[in-house]
Amino acid sequence: MDKCSSVVKWIDHRLPIFTFMNHELQEYPTPKNLNYWWNFGSLAGITLVVMIMTGIFLAMHYDPNSLTAFDSVESIMRNVNYGWLLRYIHMNGATMFFIVVYIHMFRGLYYGSYKSPRELLWMLGVVILILMMATAFMGYVLPWGQMSFWGATVITNLFSALPFGDSIVQWLWGGFSVDNPTLNRFFVLHYLLPFLIIGVVALHLVALHQHGSNNPLGIDRKEPRDSIPFHPYYTVKDLFGLGVFLLFWAYLVFYAPNFFGEPDNYIVANPLVTPPHIVPEWYFLPFYAILRSIPNKLIGVIAMFGAILVLFFLPWLDSSKVRSARFRPIYKWCFWAFVIDCFVLGCVGAHAPDYVYESLGGMGNQTLGQITTLIYFGFFLVLLPILGRIEKPLPLPNSLSEAVLKTNQKGK
Repeated sequence: MDKCSSVVKWIDHRLPIFTFMNHELQEYPTPKNLNYWWNFGSLAGITLVVMIMTGIFLAMHYDPNSLTAFDSVESIMRNVNYGWLLRYIHMNGATMFFIVVYIHMFRGLYYGSYKSPRELLWMLGVVILILMMATAFMGYVLPWGQMSFWGATVITNLFSALPFGDSIVQWLWGGFSVDNPTLNRFFVLHYLLPFLIIGVVALHLVALHQHGSNNPLGIDRKEPRDSIPFHPYYTVKDLFGLGVFLLFWAYLVFYAPNFFGEPDNYIVANPLVTPPHIVPEWYFLPFYAILRSIPNKLIGVIAMFGAILVLFFLPWLDSSKVRSARFRPIYKWCFWAFVIDCFVLGCVGAHAPDYVYESLGGMGNQTLGQITTLIYFGFFLVLLPILGRIEKPLPLPNSLSEAVLKTNQKGK
């Protein structure tokens, strides 16, 4: 033990990595009232590491060639030792990654974690989301099944609606159609982008530790007793959350590995046969619904990208000075209506444009998509700026400690 301690001191004197870890992971002062909704940030980080590790091993056996890509994936599943496990962990890991990140962002929306002084923290989180989407889309193309091929064809063709769009599309394809050069480009980018995500995550953590975590009450820490050390209080809480999270992930891997997949993707890509219904992965469906609900292609593309880019301006669109929805009675109901709207957009994106909802009086899928798209943008561009000026918030507690003590006394 003494020798180990001496080595740690020798290294730390020259490269203070252990001092840094001790301060950031153990002594780091954290609000004393964080709940389990704050687990999802650490879960996202752990999932990212697992995705990178499994991706590296899968890349060792994958062949990014349009003639052999599909067979190489099947070979991983059948011939590589535990290749099926690596692929199912990686494939369902994308689903789990988006689940935790979406919950993480909705939690930020509910508790006002995007407000001053955490604007850059939120904006870096949106950058991470965009990089995740790009990485996931390119990874979906790699198995080179029917849905992979046609999904790549449809999504890349969207850029043709923009100025100089045809040149952009040809550059993305590396030619005049989705083919071998496209697959090679997507494979390289799919491999490299996660390391760029790690860099942005590092900046995200630096911004987080600059002003500390927000909390369910949305008020700043005013005295030392408002904080507790991160370890052991929140490391234990995170480990419990990780255990529950891994149970869900393991269930998908071992019992329902293709639950979120498309059967058409187990058919080798064929440029001459179009699938009956081309749909992206579930985590893209709300944005896909926005795209399809607008008849004009250019406006639809702008709206789809705008649905993500509007998140960058959220800290300035929300005019309320109160962070947490606990003290904003009207905003609380509007927030849950917005969550429902996002789920409905996902359902719209999953169905064909001519689908009819008999339970909604025969409403068409496109009409429902247009209504929910208006609600989506109305929440950010109309409701948030106005609500902050007309809503009367509830009185805020004087300090975190006072609020926690009152809660404990009520519990007794």
